[in-house]
Amino acid sequence: MKLAILDDYQGVALDSADWSQVEQSADISIFDTHLGDADVVVRALYGFDIIVAMRERTPFPQYVLERLPKLRLLVTTGMRNLAIDLAAARKQGIDVCGTPMLGYPAAEHTWALILSLVKQVPAENLSMHRGGWQVSLSTGLQNNTLGILGLGKLGLQVARVGLAFGMKVQAWSANLTPERCAESGVVYASREALFATSDIVTVHLVLSDRTRGLVGATEFQMMKPTAYLVNTSRGPIVQESALVSALQGGSIAGAGLDVFDTEPLPQNHPLRGLDNAVLTGHTGYVMRENYTTGYRGAVEAISAWLNGKPVRLLN
Repeated sequence: MKLAILDDYQGVALDSADWSQVEQSADISIFDTHLGDADVVVRALYGFDIIVAMRERTPFPQYVLERLPKLRLLVTTGMRNLAIDLAAARKQGIDVCGTPMLGYPAAEHTWALILSLVKQVPAENLSMHRGGWQVSLSTGLQNNTLGILGLGKLGLQVARVGLAFGMKVQAWSANLTPERCAESGVVYASREALFATSDIVTVHLVLSDRTRGLVGATEFQMMKPTAYLVNTSRGPIVQESALVSALQGGSIAGAGLDVFDTEPLPQNHPLRGLDNAVLTGHTGYVMRENYTTGYRGAVEAISAWLNGKPVRLLN
């Protein structure tokens, strides 16, 4: 039996859990770079019985699953993976199982990006390493307004930190109510008011047909020219071309981005050339403790499946 662990960019999968029990039944292969398009994925994984996918890094739509005839178990770290066609997997007789993951890394990463933006950390760090001194002017957080798109578990964690900084925190989503905001100490705002009055807008929505492209040129025109956009949710919620135009034209002061339409972000993407964009490569969840949780869960899921008792079955 052959097992593939995908997208182990940091080379830590085997050190993050005890795979010895699994190794008694399967030969493990590590893929430490992104495989690429569907044809490359199929060629690389054609002979594998079990695949461990790191979140949504490698998509498994129907036309890929149908071309992997030996595949019988697909484990995804986390309990939700929009890049896997669960119905197609079931049709092909493939069990898809999830793993536990920690519930706070993306909220922490949001604040890393916010602080990097308002405190001009990238510019000051680069200047210091080049022999410079004090090249930028930062802004504070206290008494400024934080606008949160989506007050779910992650949005609420971000809101609490904003309140601790002495910020006015307001929120909006299609299903959010003033009562829910009041319970959280947050001001309910209309969509238009949130974009128009926030000094920082941060996205914490689930990607869906309703939220895809939610933030575009109209929203950037509403925002203050001194405002920042932060997205640690999913890239397609923000219209990327409109964001590039807003950053290039100065419609907004800057953006902190951990997610993109295409991942990995192409090397020649215009965002890479913008000084007012702080970029990280979808590393909000890339944390030692989170990997340990996810890979231990993967071992548990594989072992249970080998014993005929799948756990955390998603399809």
